[in-house]
Amino acid sequence: MTSDFLVIGAGIAGLSFALRAAKHGKVTVLAKGRLDESNTAWAQGGIASVLDPGACDEGDSEENHVADTLDAGAGLCNEQAVRIIVGDGAETIDDLTDYGVEFDQESGHFLLGKEGGHSHRRILHAKDTTGREIARALIESARRTPNLMLLEDHFVIDLITSAKLGAVSDDRVLGAYVLNTQTQEVHVFRSDRVVLAAGGCGKVYLYTTNPDSATGDGVALGWRAGASIANMEFIQFHPTCFYNPGATGPEARSFLVSEAVRGEGGVLINQKGEDFTRRIDPRGSLAPRDIVARAIDREIKRTGASCVFLDVTHKPAGFMRERFPYIHETLLRFGLDCETQPIPVVPAAHYQCGGVVTDVNGKTTIRGLFAIGECAHTGLHGANRLASNSLLEGNVMARRALDEMLRLYGPDKPALPAPAIPEWEHGDTAEPDELVVIYHNWDELRRLMWDYVSIVRTDNRLRRAAARLRNLKKEVREFYWGHRVNQDILELRNLVAVAGLIVECAIGRKESRGLHFTLDHPETDERLRHDTVLRKF
Repeated sequence: MTSDFLVIGAGIAGLSFALRAAKHGKVTVLAKGRLDESNTAWAQGGIASVLDPGACDEGDSEENHVADTLDAGAGLCNEQAVRIIVGDGAETIDDLTDYGVEFDQESGHFLLGKEGGHSHRRILHAKDTTGREIARALIESARRTPNLMLLEDHFVIDLITSAKLGAVSDDRVLGAYVLNTQTQEVHVFRSDRVVLAAGGCGKVYLYTTNPDSATGDGVALGWRAGASIANMEFIQFHPTCFYNPGATGPEARSFLVSEAVRGEGGVLINQKGEDFTRRIDPRGSLAPRDIVARAIDREIKRTGASCVFLDVTHKPAGFMRERFPYIHETLLRFGLDCETQPIPVVPAAHYQCGGVVTDVNGKTTIRGLFAIGECAHTGLHGANRLASNSLLEGNVMARRALDEMLRLYGPDKPALPAPAIPEWEHGDTAEPDELVVIYHNWDELRRLMWDYVSIVRTDNRLRRAAARLRNLKKEVREFYWGHRVNQDILELRNLVAVAGLIVECAIGRKESRGLHFTLDHPETDERLRHDTVLRKF
C-alpha cells in the first residue's frame, strides 16, 4: 500500500488532518479498532475557544484564555505554542461546524460552559457527549471524501525509517509495518509523509477514564523510531471518575463524570458533607485538575474513605437530566439518581501532557514524521493541561501540520530515492498457555504504575517501578521476537515502553510541579523549569 499521506489514528487530530490532506493527494487512515473507539469519541466536556466579540462570554478574550492556560501549566508551557493554538480557536470551531458538528445553541448563539482553571465560560459542548458528536461528524465527512481510505482493525507495529534500514545520515520516515487484526497478516504501508495521531496512554494505569484503545501506541512508535519524547512524567488524573466497586464492563469501570458538572455548580464533598477542596485552594472544586486530584487523594488517605462525592443535589429538579443527559442516564443504569444522591467519585488516569516532541507545526525530529493530538508534545499543556484544550489542540495542529508538510515536502519538491523495504518476518505462534503470561504482565504493569507512579510519588516507589519494568521489558521482548505478533502482544509492548518513559522522566524531575508531585521533593525548583526530554540512541 502506497499513499501520499499515511495517518495513524482516527480521532479529531487524525481525521481533521486527513480531510484536509485529501485535497492534495491520496490519504490512508489507520484505526487499530473501530473508527468510533478513539479518545475523542469518549470526551464529554467540550472544546475551549474564545469566539468572536459578541459571541463569547462577556469580558473574555484570547489573552484571558492564554493566561488561564499558562497558569494551569505551572511554568512549563511553551508560550508561543499557547498563543498560536488559542489564537486559532475560533477558526477551528468554524472548521468543525462546516464538517457538521452540532454544538448546543440557544437563540442562534453557542451555549458556553465553564470548567476548572477557566476564568470565563468558553467551553462549547454538545450536551455531555461532545466528543461523540465531533467523532460522528468527522467520520461521516471522511467517508464521503474522495482520495481518503479509512481502514479499521489495522494496528501499526512499527514505523519504517531510513536509519533502521542502515542510512544513518539520512533519517527519514518511509512508512510502517501494519497488522491486519482480522486476518493476522502484516503488510507494508509506504509513505514518506506520516502523521502520528494515535492518542494517549491511559491504559498504562489500573484505573483510567480512557477507552481500552489508549495504550500509548503513538508515543511508543515515535520512541522506537528515534523521535525525541518529552514530559511523560505529567500524567493528568481526572478528579471525578465514577466509583462503582465490583462493577464489570468498560463503561462501569471507567465512567467519567465530566468536569463541566462542577462548572455548572457541582461541589466535591467528603462523607461528612464538607467542601474539603476549599482548604486546599480558594477556587475549591473548580481549581485546576492537578490541585483537585491531589486534594481528593489526600482526603481519601486522611479519612480512610474509599471515595469522595460530587454533589449536585442542590440544583433544580430536572437540571442534570436536561444539561447532562448521558451522565444522568448512565448513573441511573447503575442504580444512582444524581439529582437526589451525591455521586461517589475517585481520581483516574485521564490525559498525557507529554509525548513526541514537535515544533508549533507538528514536525518531529525525523524527516517526514509529524505528530498531532494527545500523542504529541507541542508545549501547550506544560505540567498540567487546562480542561478542554485538548480537542482544540488536535484540530488546530492538524491544520498547521498539513500546511507545514506541504511547504517542506509538497508535490513541487524533488522526490528522494525510495529504498527497498523488506517484508515482515513472522515469529512462531504462541501457545495458549504462554499467552496467560501476557495477560498476567498486562495486569502487573497497570498495578505497579498505579501503586508506584500515581498521583503522589516518592523516589523509592519510582526506583521499585523502574526495577520491575526492566524485567517486564525483557519478558515482553522475548515474546515479541519469539512468537507471531497479535494485538495483545503489541499493546503490552507499547504500554511497557511508555511506562518506562513515564518512570524515567519522573525520576529525573527532582521537584513537585503540576501533575508531578513527590513527597521527597515537595517544592517547586525553578532550576528545573525546563522540559524533560528523552532521545533513544
